[in-house]
Amino acid sequence: MSVSLIPLYCLAAAAALIYLPFVVVAFARLQIGLDYSAPRAMFDKLPPYAQRATWAHQNAFESFPLFAAAVLMVYLTHREGTLVNTLAIAYLPVRLAYSFFYIADIPPLRSAMWALGMVCIGGLMAIALRLVG
Repeated sequence: MSVSLIPLYCLAAAAALIYLPFVVVAFARLQIGLDYSAPRAMFDKLPPYAQRATWAHQNAFESFPLFAAAVLMVYLTHREGTLVNTLAIAYLPVRLAYSFFYIADIPPLRSAMWALGMVCIGGLMAIALRLVG
C-alpha cells in the first residue's frame, strides 16, 4: 500500500515559504544600500515593514520544524486520507497569510493565522497518534 505524497510535497513547499518574507527584506536592503561588511547591523536602518518581514521570516523558522515533524509523523505511521491532505495543504496558504498580515502590521489577523497553522500541525500530529481520524 502506498502512502499519499501530498503532505511531503507540502513540506517541501513550506520549506520554500520560509524565505518568502526575506524577499521583502532583501528589497528593502537594496533600497537603503546593502552593507556587506555588516549585514545584520542594518536591521535598525530598515523601514518598519522590512523589520516585520524579518520577524515573519524568523517565525517561519520556528513553525517549520513543528510542521515537518507533523508531516513526518503521518508519513511514517502510514496515516493518509482527505483530512491529512487537507491539513497539510491548508498550512501553506495559512502561513502565507501569516507573513502577509505580519508585514502589513495587522496583528489580530496575524495571530489568527498563527493559530490556524498550529491547528493544522496539531491535527496532523493527532491523526498520526491515532487520536482522531
